[in-house]
Amino acid sequence: MKLLLRWLLAACALLLVAYLYDGVQVRSFPSALIAAAVIGLFYLILRPVLVLLTLPVTLVTLGLFLFVINALLFWAAASVLDGFHVRGFGAALLGSLIYSALMIVVDAALSRLR
Repeated sequence: MKLLLRWLLAACALLLVAYLYDGVQVRSFPSALIAAAVIGLFYLILRPVLVLLTLPVTLVTLGLFLFVINALLFWAAASVLDGFHVRGFGAALLGSLIYSALMIVVDAALSRLR
């Protein structure tokens, strides 16, 4: 139940990112649901591999390269889907930062539901 609620709130967060920032566009709520699922899968499967492969660069940049990884995954999800579009890497970076901040709020709210 909590996973379903988190997925719905992630889609709402993605719609809010599109509303707040013009570089990210989401066509509809069903598109946001699919995009949230794909972003979640990319973060779950690809992110750990990328973090491990880029560990030396991440250490040299004191962890700032993790923002680049998140932006690349956000951009990759947009390139795979039809109803979700990101203008470029800069838009992906800012969009992923806003999305991550909103998801921190969502996770904090869901952790209080127990």
